[in-house]
Amino acid sequence: MLPLLRAGATLLLLFLVSCAKDNRYRMIVSAADQRMAVFDQDQPLAFFKISTSKFALSDSPGSNGTPLGRMEVAEKIGGGQPLGMKFSSRRPTGEIVRVNAPGRDPIVTRILWLRGLEAQNRHTYSRFIYIHGTPEERFLGYPASYGCVRMSSRDVAWLYKTVGVGAKVQIVREPLAYHLLPNR
Repeated sequence: MLPLLRAGATLLLLFLVSCAKDNRYRMIVSAADQRMAVFDQDQPLAFFKISTSKFALSDSPGSNGTPLGRMEVAEKIGGGQPLGMKFSSRRPTGEIVRVNAPGRDPIVTRILWLRGLEAQNRHTYSRFIYIHGTPEERFLGYPASYGCVRMSSRDVAWLYKTVGVGAKVQIVREPLAYHLLPNR
């Protein structure tokens, strides 16, 4: 009976850990710079070129805009898939899309589905706004998406492995430098 209790306690502990929100990592996405900063506690850990919407900074349904404000990672999808794996309706299709493949613009590699935490971004989750990989890596550093935050496949795989569900994301208009100053 004792081994069964230990096994049950271990499973409960694993379940509770998997439900815990990530309070260690946070991200700031700058629409002005088209860059993302990742913080471990409050220390900068990594910086990445990204792409936000080529249409607008908006949370309005149908705007194809990137929402602004405080959000969190609501779900993580794609762990264990190879770099370049194409997703359709958040499911791997089995097709690997090469970097900068002509005429190709699917969601690839990993998906971090965002949930808005403010009135100004309340539609984020229902609009399927993600941080995800893109094969169009030549456009990183420029607004090029249809509302999501795009990253290179390598970068989004690293981010997926590093941050957990509940990690905070803030998408801002201003340059990153403004948010890297003390007391911001």
